[in-house]
Amino acid sequence: MEPLKLLSKIREQKPLIHHLTNWVTIYDCANVVRAFGALPVMAHAQEEVEEMTGIAGALVLNIGTLTPGFINSMMKAGKTANKKGIPVVLDVVGAGATRLRTESCAKLMKELDIGVLKGNAGEIGVLAGVEAEVRGVESISVSGDIRELAEKLAVEMNSTVAVTGKQDVISDGSKTYTVDNGHDYMSMIVGTGCMAASVIGCFTAVEADYAVAAASALGLYGLSAERAAEKSQGPGTFKQIWFDEIHALQKHDAQGLRIRHV
Repeated sequence: MEPLKLLSKIREQKPLIHHLTNWVTIYDCANVVRAFGALPVMAHAQEEVEEMTGIAGALVLNIGTLTPGFINSMMKAGKTANKKGIPVVLDVVGAGATRLRTESCAKLMKELDIGVLKGNAGEIGVLAGVEAEVRGVESISVSGDIRELAEKLAVEMNSTVAVTGKQDVISDGSKTYTVDNGHDYMSMIVGTGCMAASVIGCFTAVEADYAVAAASALGLYGLSAERAAEKSQGPGTFKQIWFDEIHALQKHDAQGLRIRHV
């Protein structure tokens, strides 16, 4: 696995990453995609989602601020992506918190071919059918081993599952990676999970092995956060410096990446 080579491909190819995403974090999602070197677009209207998806390198679906109409747009965009072989990243924000969220995720997972299913431990636990608690969009608890849950769900969906947290776990059912990069400041800023899905979208646009793409994305994302934290005075300055460190990733070697094949 060579994450920096994938980063170079992103910056050379500048893939378009189409989002149907969370209104709370949409600005930061666009900026993080741009910092990694790809091109963001956020087209939500049902009248244009299929056309926009058709020219994209990846599609990111995020249910953070969902409505029934929004889910219909996601279905249209997702089916277009599937027909054209464009990777789909689904961020299941708040699955388990309300029936609408859980049922909407189940519908998207059933009717679309999801390349990467991304969520925190509680969200993934709910979708894997185990006892879990999600409060708002935060994971409170989950029963069972996270790695086993990710592997089981990946096999069931024939997909890659990325579970984010203090340690990220990524599995496609046949191989599993853990990522230990990151910093506590990430949990003090709204939207870091949504941005992570956008970054994964960038890497799936240039790498057909989605487990490798997701692990590389989360590793570099977390490593840049560690470097930013060293120069920050708190979460406010951290966020500003973090984008600078993402932009500067190519100038550094990959020393400090803690991605492990387990």
